[in-house]
Amino acid sequence: MEKAVEERVNAWLNGDYDENTKAEIWEMQRHHPEDLADAFYKDLEFGTGGMRGVMGTGTNRMNRYTVAMATQGLANYVLQAVKGRQARMSVAYDSRNHSKEFSEIVADVLSANGIQVFLFDQITPTPELSFSIRHLHCDSGVMITASHNPKEYNGYKAYWNDGGQLVPPHDKNVIAEVRKIKGMSDVKLQRNPALVTYVGEEVHVPYLQLIKNLSLHPECIRNQKDLNIIYTPLHGTGVYMVPRSLKNFGFTNVNLVEKQAVPDGNFSTVVSPNPEETAAMKMAIEQAKATNADVVLATDPDADRIGVAVRKEDGEFELLNGNMTLTLLVYYLIKEWKHHGKLDGKQYVVKTVVTTELVRDIAEKEGVHCYDVLTGFKYIAEKIKELEGKETFITGGEESFGCLAGDFVRDKDAVISCSLLAEFAAWAKDHGKTLYEVLQEIYLEYGYYRERLLSITKKGQTGAEEIKQMMKDFRNHPLSQIAGVKVVRIDDILLSKSLDCDSRKETPIAQPVSDVLQYFLADGSKVTMRPSGTEPKIKFYFSVREPLASREEFAAAHRKAEAKIDAIIKDLKLE
Repeated sequence: MEKAVEERVNAWLNGDYDENTKAEIWEMQRHHPEDLADAFYKDLEFGTGGMRGVMGTGTNRMNRYTVAMATQGLANYVLQAVKGRQARMSVAYDSRNHSKEFSEIVADVLSANGIQVFLFDQITPTPELSFSIRHLHCDSGVMITASHNPKEYNGYKAYWNDGGQLVPPHDKNVIAEVRKIKGMSDVKLQRNPALVTYVGEEVHVPYLQLIKNLSLHPECIRNQKDLNIIYTPLHGTGVYMVPRSLKNFGFTNVNLVEKQAVPDGNFSTVVSPNPEETAAMKMAIEQAKATNADVVLATDPDADRIGVAVRKEDGEFELLNGNMTLTLLVYYLIKEWKHHGKLDGKQYVVKTVVTTELVRDIAEKEGVHCYDVLTGFKYIAEKIKELEGKETFITGGEESFGCLAGDFVRDKDAVISCSLLAEFAAWAKDHGKTLYEVLQEIYLEYGYYRERLLSITKKGQTGAEEIKQMMKDFRNHPLSQIAGVKVVRIDDILLSKSLDCDSRKETPIAQPVSDVLQYFLADGSKVTMRPSGTEPKIKFYFSVREPLASREEFAAAHRKAEAKIDAIIKDLKLE
């Protein structure tokens, strides 16, 4: 056993840890030394978004002790930030195994440190936790969730007083405080019951009312109140909020996928509870086909990501990718804000740099500003905070199935997204269309956009060096053309500059420094490359555009777009 591992193991065996935990360590020592090494070879990292990992015993696992130590570090920073007055924090949890237990431990530590805690009394969507921070005038918040990861995982998301996840300087400052906590002897764990308040309906009701206030066409819902909606929460928190919100909007024919409507940390009907995967959506789509449904909606376990499947002309259902879903939401909201006379040139949408440029096309055509931010919804939240009182946020999102409308939540929100896309489906049906046909109309107006993500895994130190070299090569030896198409612009976010390839003029990029490189081509294609911040991968995002003159050309345009992406990948020698 390596010395560092042995030291961590002995610290737990000799420290203030419960006997069951010590028994598990002894068991691994005797029979599973490789598991012991993996469980203790490092501390579970608290990164800029919190922490996430496999549940189990050890410093590199999600367990009651790693949760308690992380919370003590966060508490220390919050207490420094509030400068003497009593701090307030909101805490929520999802349906995963141990999530409730971990949330109670968070409340123990926070209250032991003199912080007023508002702890949700049942599983709750991540976006509602975000909403509650501002609604309850909190200084920070914690969500216990591992989002759409497999059942073995759990996680810890930390939020600041604007309801968004931690951004600079708070993210690095919290990390520094968490790293100062060396063991349980540094943790205050004795709950102060007087400082823990359980909350539920007093947050649910105003949250749902604000969502309802986003509705733009209640008359269409009245006309199509029996719209056949199939919804699956994938065993998660959405089961409590999405049906309530849809009922609030006026929908009367919302049909749950019953086997997936039971909160279940083992996610017993799916391999992975991720609504962007066809396998996870299989039961919902089968139910939709059997009942001739109008639309399929799904949410991941903490109800921040949305999955949407729409019925095509042949009766089959297509699962939309994240760019398509965001496109529909942006198109509907901007068009209807215009219809209601709500556009005056001071409205905006936000997307991440890897998200489809179709969002920008739609926004700019109607005089709506479109801002790009780095990958991660916390940067969208940061932009909303920056523009408060100056411009009005309509909607925004990212290609990874996260959308938001309205500014009362500062994270991606599938409860809001499900409600508004169901309304859009009702509007479409009221006009004799389906969402699929509306999507085709958007492509006819703006061109057919197709996107693809390619992740290349490079493990270990050698892999990390290979990824670094790949980025260095693309940066230091810029391409003049890709797959026979001229490169017209190169954005290097690491160097904070944008190069016009014709004029050779450089302009600054107003983004935080990040290792992201983008090539823009003469035909409207975009290639983005960046190393993953959490996995041993380098990610390539491809977006291409094909002209589309008629519905009859749709299949041909799709084939051409896919072939164009294949050609780009081949030219870049990525496969």
